[in-house]
Amino acid sequence: MYIILIAWIYVVFMMAITETSAVAGVLTFLLYGVLPASIIFYIGTSGKRKTLRQRQQEKDNAEKKARASSEAQDN
Repeated sequence: MYIILIAWIYVVFMMAITETSAVAGVLTFLLYGVLPASIIFYIGTSGKRKTLRQRQQEKDNAEKKARASSEAQDN
């Protein structure tokens, strides 16, 4: 995913430096490059965060279950 974002930023940068004015170049870079790339990056990482959070919760539940079963065996 990162290689695609880097390539997209590069392409938009090349587009921006060919603009006729500095303002148009900056706006091209921000609106065509940074804004869409940040949205795609956020969407991609939110799914990963959700998966990591879910795995951590499953791990915690397994540890609680193991503790509960060991306490039951002790009694």
